[in-house]
Amino acid sequence: MAKAPFYKPAEDSPELTYLKAKREALGGSVPKRIVDIRPIKTPPEDIISEFYDGTEGREVSTTMVFVKILANLLKDRELGKLIVPIVPDEARTFGMEALFRQVGIYSHVGQLYEPVDRQSLLYYKEAIDGQILEEGITEAGSMASFLAAGTSYANHGLNMIPFFIYYSMFGFQRIGDLVWAGADMRTKGFLIGGTAGRTTLNGEGLQHQDGHSHHLAYPVPTLLTYDPAFAFELAVIIREGIRRMYEEQESIFYYITVMNENYAMPPMPDGVKEGIVKGLYKFRSSEKKKLKLKVNLLGSGTIINEVLKAQEILEERYGVAADIYSATSYKELRREALDVERWNLLNPGEPKQTYISKVFEGASGVFVASSDYIKAIPDSISKWVPGRLISLGTDGFGRSEGRKELRDFFEVDARYVTVAALYGLMLEGKVKQSVVDKAIEELDIDKNKLNPMIS
Repeated sequence: MAKAPFYKPAEDSPELTYLKAKREALGGSVPKRIVDIRPIKTPPEDIISEFYDGTEGREVSTTMVFVKILANLLKDRELGKLIVPIVPDEARTFGMEALFRQVGIYSHVGQLYEPVDRQSLLYYKEAIDGQILEEGITEAGSMASFLAAGTSYANHGLNMIPFFIYYSMFGFQRIGDLVWAGADMRTKGFLIGGTAGRTTLNGEGLQHQDGHSHHLAYPVPTLLTYDPAFAFELAVIIREGIRRMYEEQESIFYYITVMNENYAMPPMPDGVKEGIVKGLYKFRSSEKKKLKLKVNLLGSGTIINEVLKAQEILEERYGVAADIYSATSYKELRREALDVERWNLLNPGEPKQTYISKVFEGASGVFVASSDYIKAIPDSISKWVPGRLISLGTDGFGRSEGRKELRDFFEVDARYVTVAALYGLMLEGKVKQSVVDKAIEELDIDKNKLNPMIS
């Protein structure tokens, strides 16, 4: 039998006729993706417009802002039923308990027990028609749900909008291959890296403090990444994401980091929506027009608050004017700049200008970029910045400490932003070394401290 030749029935035989008919019914011999679905309209702006006005001095975190945006979307008549909130095990950590009563936690058998918090208003409510997927301590299981919901538009002809929120440290490190698979499957939806930042999630040490997830997200071609600082930035990014993925039907998905540090959210400046989604915009110009020395300070996430403090120190104590830029996405800036470079390479007679150069048009002086992530991230756009770029970041392991101590250890607080700006001016021949030395002394910076990158 082992030596017997393969047998192929005749083309018109009952066997081959049957097989060909069944294969034709399955879509033919070459598998192909057939998507037949009605696009979703972008949600009206009034769903998120409250976040444009700031918090009038009230302090909130971007995590709380995200949960409120999610609650608003769940209430919408058109979109609400399509939203799929997914969380591994930290729903209360992220302040999502209000959603337990609003939409419930899905269980195919309903709630068969009395939860220990039954007497509280926002008790743990499971229901057959629940909408939240709380998967337990399994990022991989949660990501599987994200992939199922994010590809439902193609597999089941049903648009679904998954929001998977998790500790940002436990995302790409643990389930990076599933994220890549998601891109390969043309998944849509939002990955939300909660309690993000290496110095912002204080007290939990190297196991939890994320300073590199944005870097790990760089290689995924269809993944857009954002590190918003303010409520209005987060609102604009999420609405634009729904527009691009579900109205324009683009095969992309999003990674957005949100933080647990509370601070007052400012109102949205005029004309910045385009810059928010493209990755960079001028947040505040210096009012010290008469000062001769000038620097440009870039901030991302909650570290922009340190940058704003540095602006005051530089202007009031060292006579240096500072313009503030919010860098919401270095990956998007780099993606656009590389696209322009490619165009210019292939079309040398019709050169284009990068978005980075447009934003910095007319800007002079030194550029200092600060974030709660490793320095390689702002460094990734350095060749398109029209001046010297000094990056401050959190290379190294996490530490169990308070935010103030962590930002001193990783050298990203307002004092280091100030010294970096003065040092850059020294390298440009604009100030003497003695000015930098004096600032290091006055700002109580320990020159002999451990290098956080290797200690």
